[in-house]
Amino acid sequence: MEQHGTRPAQYGPRRSRAALPPQGRGGAAAGRPVGRPTGPRAGGGPARAAGRQAGRPGPAAAAAAREAGARRTMPNPRLTGLGSGLFCAAVMVVLGYLDALLLGASLTVYGVLFVPVCLLTTVWVRRGDLLTAPVVVPIAFAVGLVPVAESGDGGLGGRLMGIVTALATEAGWLYGGTLVAGSTVIVRRIRLMRRRRAAGRNRPPG
Repeated sequence: MEQHGTRPAQYGPRRSRAALPPQGRGGAAAGRPVGRPTGPRAGGGPARAAGRQAGRPGPAAAAAAREAGARRTMPNPRLTGLGSGLFCAAVMVVLGYLDALLLGASLTVYGVLFVPVCLLTTVWVRRGDLLTAPVVVPIAFAVGLVPVAESGDGGLGGRLMGIVTALATEAGWLYGGTLVAGSTVIVRRIRLMRRRRAAGRNRPPG
């Protein structure tokens, strides 16, 4: 008998191959590992850029830093009460001798120069000795009059009488310089009190 090479028919649903997921196809086709993000987010681009911008000082902070550096470079000594008195007296004596040598002992020039010296003395005195500035500047004014005042007969009595006369005639400059010193002291005291109040407010409770 002749045998036919036929297979018996298989009944039932035909099995179909499961389609590969698109991720598998894309990853295999592109040659990239599946699940790894690509593009600017792979390296944390936006987050890293935001971190660099956060660490970079802004224009206001840079301006404040430049101003603080300029303040540090400017001379800002702090004198004690005794130091401020010695400074003011020494400067006024030097200015008195220069006035006597160059300008013929002009009391008006001496009085004009006294006002900025009072301001510097009050600005450079330290906070704890602010009240001494209005006291030492009149003394320095009188000490600086020694080379400027007329000596009369050249003796000690004549020199003292010349100083008293110069004090009486130049009392306006004396009061003006003392007023400048007192006003500067008041301004510095107000600023100091405001800073202390601000520091107390910013201090955490407890």
